[in-house]
Amino acid sequence: MSDETADAEPAGESKRDFWAEAVADEIEAREPDEPIVIKGGVSPSGVAHLGNFNEIIRGYFVAEVLRERGHEVRQVFTSDDRDPLRKLPRKLADVDGEIVGLGDVDAGALGRNLGKPYTDIPDPFGESDSYAAHFAALLKADADRLGVPVEMVSNTDLYEDGTFEDVVAYVLEHADEAREVLSEYQSKVDEDYVPFNPICAECGKITETVTSVDLDSRTVEYVCTDMTVGDETIEGCGHEGTATFREGKLPWRFEWPAQWQVLGVDFEPFGKDHAEGSWPSGQDIARNVLGIEPPVPMVYEWFTLNGEALSSSQGNIVTVAEMLDLLEPEVLRYFFALNPRKARDLDISRLDQLVDDFDRFERAYFGGVDDETLSAFAERAYPFVVDEVREDRVRLPYTFAAVLGMTDDRDLRIEMARNEGYVDDDTPEWAIEEALERVDRARAWAERLDNEYNYRIQEELPDVDFGEVDGDVAAALSDLADFVEAGHDGEAIQGEMYETARRHDVEVGDFFEAGYRLFFDQPQGPRLGEFLGELDTEFVVTRLRREG
Repeated sequence: MSDETADAEPAGESKRDFWAEAVADEIEAREPDEPIVIKGGVSPSGVAHLGNFNEIIRGYFVAEVLRERGHEVRQVFTSDDRDPLRKLPRKLADVDGEIVGLGDVDAGALGRNLGKPYTDIPDPFGESDSYAAHFAALLKADADRLGVPVEMVSNTDLYEDGTFEDVVAYVLEHADEAREVLSEYQSKVDEDYVPFNPICAECGKITETVTSVDLDSRTVEYVCTDMTVGDETIEGCGHEGTATFREGKLPWRFEWPAQWQVLGVDFEPFGKDHAEGSWPSGQDIARNVLGIEPPVPMVYEWFTLNGEALSSSQGNIVTVAEMLDLLEPEVLRYFFALNPRKARDLDISRLDQLVDDFDRFERAYFGGVDDETLSAFAERAYPFVVDEVREDRVRLPYTFAAVLGMTDDRDLRIEMARNEGYVDDDTPEWAIEEALERVDRARAWAERLDNEYNYRIQEELPDVDFGEVDGDVAAALSDLADFVEAGHDGEAIQGEMYETARRHDVEVGDFFEAGYRLFFDQPQGPRLGEFLGELDTEFVVTRLRREG
């Protein structure tokens, strides 16, 4: 997570300081019509988590570079919501992006609808028109949170309004060519295979068994048969019926290039799973079945979360909303601005490292870092990461912000920041307010992990009983108060605590516990001397003397 450079471009051969510029070069080289269309997409199969946001934010940076160059850009994100629900997700996200288990919702609304398109499944939260609409709304809300102007497109809408109809007809008219191309990538393609999946009029499930095609009437005859999903079977109802080209869907390997055609897609980023699977067949189908040129691709590396692969089924996921409780939007954008071809781990326990990297990246933009590669990257990428370029921002180190989060007293927070030299009399009020926003996020981080920063400063003097050594401990605390009052820093205070305990013949552990009790009303806490050095001196002295 500490790699701050972008030393390899994911598209083209040109050397650029920011990978999105190399992609933009390749798009421009094709001389596309305007608006230039950038697309991403996902099937609404579970939680709308941070991994799903990859394609939106990667496309955003390329879109912004193109806009900077004077191009009109349309960024769209397709919800592949005519796909059938094949299995129950273990977790979902509510309207606020908070992750919940199936026990917290109407799981039956999902379980009774296996095999049906997502747009035909009720929202288990009972708020949106469908489960698909709920999922799409979450992604749109995430885009809004990060300031990405993306247009959400429903595949179901594209089928129902006829946008897909001509391309469906073309694929079925050229079914022999479609079968020949697909057989290179998929083993179960025989002479009876028809690249269209109707929706059963009787039970509403997607079926894969088409018995005849009528190109003139633009209809197919079908039988609702079973669908195999891994080791499970979703039973069909056996109904025999007729469906129009608008009442079904293309299989995914055809649907993806069909999206490129009907939406006029010029660029699409996708994960390495597609690069090894759907992309080879997609570009082949585009060129040799549909007769179109596939868009400029960009393969990005999946990032891991806490050292493990993102997995909805295993519960190893985090949402954009959850991350924005812990990080400023610009820090999260920065994470995605890093070279997408390099594997990274988003370790929630070490978010302080990511924030430190961002702060250094920001300083590099303003010429404050002696690193030519980082400075060149920052010069191009930083303006796309922040909402507004302002040099006089105050960035509190994340762990220091977590220390400030141990108190809700705004004035004490500011005084502690002043003592450490982060603010002074000339710091504008807006900069102080922005800096304090990081404190609330770092506090949320400490509470989420219950780490060494998850303590609270007691505003009132706790009722502390030092037991049999009360007099000696009290005297030692008073001596320590004198030392703090003399103006020593935290490191010196930490060392002095050991010396003071020895001078008063007090066990070091007992002395530190006394200090923790005074400030946190807890038997333990952070490195106490260093922590006291960051607090307001008058407050520390008064508390050590047990005067308030």
